[in-house]
Amino acid sequence: MYIYNEQDQRIIEQRVEQFRRQTNRYLAGKLTEDEFLPLRLQNGLYIQRLAPMLRIAVPYGLLYLLNSKKLRKLAHIARTYDKGYCHFTTRQNIQFNWPQLEEVPDILAELAEVQMHAVQTSGNCIRNTTSDEFAGVAQDELEDPRPWCEIIRQWSTFHPEFAFLPRKFKIAVSGTDGDRAAIQIHDIGLQIVKNDTGEIGFKVLVGGGLGRTPVVGSVIREFLSKEDLLTYLDAILRVYNRHGNRANKYKARIKILVRAWTPEVFAQEVESEWEYTKETPGKLTSEEVNRVKGFFTLPSYETQDDAAEEQNLAEFAKNNIAFGKWLQRNTRAHRVPGYTSVTLSLKPTGVAPGDVTDTQLDTIADLADQYSLGEIRVTHSQNLVLADVKKSDLFELWQKAKSGGFATPNIGTLTDIICCPGGDFCSLANAKSIPVAEAIQRKFDDMDYVYDLGDLTLNISGCMNACGHHHVGNIGILGVDKKGEEFYQIQLGGSSDTNTTLGNVLGPSFGRDDMPEMIEKILDVYVENRKGDELFIDTYRRIGLSPFKESVYSKEIQTSKTTDHKGA
Repeated sequence: MYIYNEQDQRIIEQRVEQFRRQTNRYLAGKLTEDEFLPLRLQNGLYIQRLAPMLRIAVPYGLLYLLNSKKLRKLAHIARTYDKGYCHFTTRQNIQFNWPQLEEVPDILAELAEVQMHAVQTSGNCIRNTTSDEFAGVAQDELEDPRPWCEIIRQWSTFHPEFAFLPRKFKIAVSGTDGDRAAIQIHDIGLQIVKNDTGEIGFKVLVGGGLGRTPVVGSVIREFLSKEDLLTYLDAILRVYNRHGNRANKYKARIKILVRAWTPEVFAQEVESEWEYTKETPGKLTSEEVNRVKGFFTLPSYETQDDAAEEQNLAEFAKNNIAFGKWLQRNTRAHRVPGYTSVTLSLKPTGVAPGDVTDTQLDTIADLADQYSLGEIRVTHSQNLVLADVKKSDLFELWQKAKSGGFATPNIGTLTDIICCPGGDFCSLANAKSIPVAEAIQRKFDDMDYVYDLGDLTLNISGCMNACGHHHVGNIGILGVDKKGEEFYQIQLGGSSDTNTTLGNVLGPSFGRDDMPEMIEKILDVYVENRKGDELFIDTYRRIGLSPFKESVYSKEIQTSKTTDHKGA
C-alpha cells in the first residue's frame, strides 16, 4: 500500500499549522465568518445543526498500511475530542459529529501522526477519489484500480487551478465490469477497460451526480490510453472550470453543464481543450505508473488447501445455522485460494447506520491485525471490510465479530440500510433519517423473511442533497418539509450497479410513523408478483410503478395517512 514520503508528510503538517493559525485568527475575531468559511471547508470542517462536524479523508476507501494503528488513533480521537464514536459515510470517509472548533487543529495534528488528514473532503475542489472496496482482491477485476486512484490523488491534492471550482467535484474508478464504485453517479467516472488490441485504458463518463438534479453520467470517450489519464482529466476540469455556472450553486455542477450542452458537445469541447494539454508534462510515463503500482504489490499470502477449508466451513455451517447465514451474506470470494473477504456489518438494529464506538474501533483494529494483515476498508454502504482473511480463521473471526456487535448477517439485504445522519445532526436536512431506519429495521426483524426477499437496497436521505443516495436505492426514502413538519417521500426502482437507474417517485409523502407499514405494502407487492428468485429491482422493472402505487395508496390510506405534498 502507498505510504507517505517525506514530502507528503511535510505538506500535511504544514497544512495543519496553517489551519491552526487561521482558526486562532477566527476565534480572535480577526477573520469574519465569510472569510473563515472557505478555509474551514478546505480542511473538512462543517458547522452543523448542533456542533461542528469534521470529515476525515479515507483515500479510495482504504485505511492503508498500519491502518489498525490509524483505527486506534480514530478511537482515541473519538474518546478525547468527541462523544465516543464516529460515522462512516457513503463516500468511504469518516465523520466526527461533536468536535469543539478550537480543538480541531489538535485533531488534525494527531491525524497527521498516522498519515491521515481532512483536506479536500469538502469545499469546491476535487474531493478524495473513491473506488471499489474489494479492489485488488476481487476475482472479477480486469486491473487493480488502486494505483490509478493514487495517481489521481497525487495529481488532485492542492491542485492550484482546481481549488475553487464552481462546485464540489467527485471522481470514482472501477476495475470491473460490475460497477461497485457507483461511477455513473460521479462527476467523472472511470472504468478500466481493454480495447480490441488488448491495451488497458479507461472508459470515461462525465456528468453524473445525485442531489437536487439527479443525473446518470454520459460516456464521452469509449477508450482513453492510460498514459493520457491526467492530461484528459485536466481538459475536462478546464472546460468545466471555465464554463460552469457560478451564479447559481444549484446549477453549478458539471452535470448541469453537460445536460445543457449535450454530452456530444461537451465531449467536443474536451477534445479541443485536450489538444493543448495532451503532450504536457502531465502525460504519464511507464516509469511513473510502475512506481505507483509498486506500492500495491500482493502481500505474502500463505498457501492454503482451499478444497479442505471449504469442506470444513460446510461442516461448521451445517452445525451452526447462524454461522452459515453469516458466511452466505458477509463473506466474498477472494482472488487467492484459501482466502476470503469479510464485511463487518455496522447495521445492527438500534444503531445509526455507519456509526462505530471507540471501543468497537479498537476491537476492529485487533481483528485486522489478527486476521487480515492489519488492513481495514470502508464500503460505500457504510460498512467495513477485512479484505484478506484465511478461510481457516472464519469461524473464530465470526465469534469475535459477534461479540463486538458487527456480525449481523444482513449485508445486501433490506436491513443493510444506507442512511445519512439527517436532521439529528445536519443543518441542511428537512427531516430526521436515523429514526426511520431504526423503525424499518425493527419492523423487519424476522431474518428468514429478510433473506427470502433476497438482495435489496433501501437508502434514506434527510434532504435533496442525497447524502444517503436515495435516488439509487431499490427503495429510496427522502425527507421533505411541509410547513415545518417532517414527511417522507418514497421512490422505487433506483440502482447504482452497472445498469444504473434513478428511482421514480411513488406519490404523496407519509408521516414518519407510517413508513414501516408503507414499506411492508411495497414488499407485499414484490412478493406477490416476483417470478421464482427474481430480485426486487427486476420485478419492479418488469411490472412498473403502478401495482405498488395502487397498493400503497388505497382509498383508506390516502384519506387518513398521507398528505397532498408531492415532494421536491
